[in-house]
Amino acid sequence: MATIRPFLWYAKDAEEAAHFYCSLIPNSRVISVSALPAESPSGPAGSVKIVDFELEGRPFQAMTAGPLDPFNHAISFVIQCDDQAEIDRLWNGLQEGGGSPEPCGWLKDRYGVSWQIVPRVLEEMMRDKDTVRARRTAEAMLKMGKIDIATLKRAYEGM
Repeated sequence: MATIRPFLWYAKDAEEAAHFYCSLIPNSRVISVSALPAESPSGPAGSVKIVDFELEGRPFQAMTAGPLDPFNHAISFVIQCDDQAEIDRLWNGLQEGGGSPEPCGWLKDRYGVSWQIVPRVLEEMMRDKDTVRARRTAEAMLKMGKIDIATLKRAYEGM
């Protein structure tokens, strides 16, 4: 059966990015780094690096091959967290070294990749059949940068 995995094209530093992500996300590892043995439009033989890695046990592949298209919000990675400590750790960690916060739990890391750091409970609250509770939750979330679970729960409960 065919498999599918995300592939990320970095202008530079794909290997550094993979190690960075693996240092922050449990059950993650860099599997291999290899150089493209042939000349390509991106450069001479050996200049293009391919990195195979896993994040939370899921396969990813990245390539350092010079500038092409920059990363943008059309693709992002969602990390569902169980508690505020995990949100805080990943929110701060992924911005380390030049990342930037964005609204609604989004951020860009120093490589330009977009991430959504959200509590697992947010989905449950936003899908509640009680539309008033769901709306209050959504309205609270829309005012946040980093998501605060306690604030979401207060909004959900109408406090």
